[in-house]
Amino acid sequence: MVARALTVAFEGIEARLVEVQCAVSPGLPSFQIVGLPDKAVSEARERVRAALSAMSVALPSKRITINLSPADLPKEGSHFDLPIAMALLAALEIIPREDVADTVALGELSLDGALVGVLGALPAAMTAAEGGHTLFCPAACGAEAAWVADTRVFAPATLAQVIRHYSGQAPLTPAKPGEVTRDTGQRDLFDVKGQERAKRALEIAAAGRHHMLMVGTPGSGKSMLAARLPGILPDLGAGEALETSMIHSISGLLEQGGISRTRPFREPHHTASVAAIVGGGKGAKPGEISLAHNGVLFLDELPEFPRTVLETLRQPIETGEVVVARANAHIRYPCRFLLIAAANPCKCGYMSEPARACARAPVCGDDYMGRISGPLLDRFDLRVEVPPVAYSDLDLPPSGDSSAVVAARVAQARARQAARFSGYSGVRVNADAEGALLEEIARPDAQGQALLMRAADRFGLTARAYHRLLRVARTIADLEGAENVRAPHMAEAISYRLTGAAEVVAG
Repeated sequence: MVARALTVAFEGIEARLVEVQCAVSPGLPSFQIVGLPDKAVSEARERVRAALSAMSVALPSKRITINLSPADLPKEGSHFDLPIAMALLAALEIIPREDVADTVALGELSLDGALVGVLGALPAAMTAAEGGHTLFCPAACGAEAAWVADTRVFAPATLAQVIRHYSGQAPLTPAKPGEVTRDTGQRDLFDVKGQERAKRALEIAAAGRHHMLMVGTPGSGKSMLAARLPGILPDLGAGEALETSMIHSISGLLEQGGISRTRPFREPHHTASVAAIVGGGKGAKPGEISLAHNGVLFLDELPEFPRTVLETLRQPIETGEVVVARANAHIRYPCRFLLIAAANPCKCGYMSEPARACARAPVCGDDYMGRISGPLLDRFDLRVEVPPVAYSDLDLPPSGDSSAVVAARVAQARARQAARFSGYSGVRVNADAEGALLEEIARPDAQGQALLMRAADRFGLTARAYHRLLRVARTIADLEGAENVRAPHMAEAISYRLTGAAEVVAG
């Protein structure tokens, strides 16, 4: 008779059920694993054999066959050890077949029978809950998996505890979820002296999730401003925290099973590869844009990134997801992030200061910023020049509001957007609105419309730029608490996107 257990195979953040079938039949002694296993899964037979031997469980001199069904689905990872061992123990009638057949298990076995933590416990628990199954995972993963309240999660430390649980000698108690954590070490916007325009743009970006590009000389405070953005963003909602944590789970970034309500802030170096940014590599793992889902992706020294890397961002920015294509699968990862970028105006960085600029100015500036393509530049809603702060200003008292005050305004604006979009699926903030919905919520008054038309004629705005101006104006109105978009809101939105906007505003 064939004994069965359940486990999962990961396709992106989706965990697909896999049935582990074990047959012990007469024949030459052997231990075979079939069903498209990778090297780590094939080596499970040696780990399982050693773990059972450590518990004085001898394998019979028969033919042992493990089949991982469906057989055409690639199986990767060491988390197949525990379900293979449980199916084998059920086939040997050491633990009940009926109970094991309804159990989803994942975990790596050490040679002495201890269970080692693995990646992906949270998405595995989600899949177990959907099928009404119990989940077994290593003790190191129990707090993470227990966040899914719709399934019972048991987190043994050793394989021996699994046997004693099923035999009734020492039943396991369900695991408890980890702690909800928040980052308390965030930097305060109040520490930034000067740069009032940039701080205002940062507030607008946070309120409506609008992508922002800062251009300024070295040391003007671009990175300092970006580092303070997490302090003014609202906490993750329950659904957002679960989405983000599932990505971090398969990447091994959840600490001690805790789920964070702080929005992620990712800042990859400009030498990062395409696979590191958008995802891919062995196992098609999520990249930085997916790890920044529901949070912030900060690209410092934007023109220094390889052109191929920058161009791969264009589609994810628009769609909110990235597809990692492989010969045998297409894996989707969510990546709805707020993009903040910083750049120097030229290679030397001092094009705007004649006394310090190189001999090639201003041609060097055109060449340097020309590394950013027009289609990518068109996707930035806010473009802010960050001038250097005078030495005399550094001795002045801090000006502007603290992060707590700005965060309160951002939270109120986000609350207005949440109420506005409550009946629309997939629309959370103004940056998500499009089509007829955008026209309805962001229609400016007569003066604002005339201002927008002058800007479109003067600068030859694309349709994308036109709609992004509407979204930014709607966010500015939300920060003010205004019901409708008026001319001042539209004027401010235009000023953050277009050089020479003052001429348009003046008429």
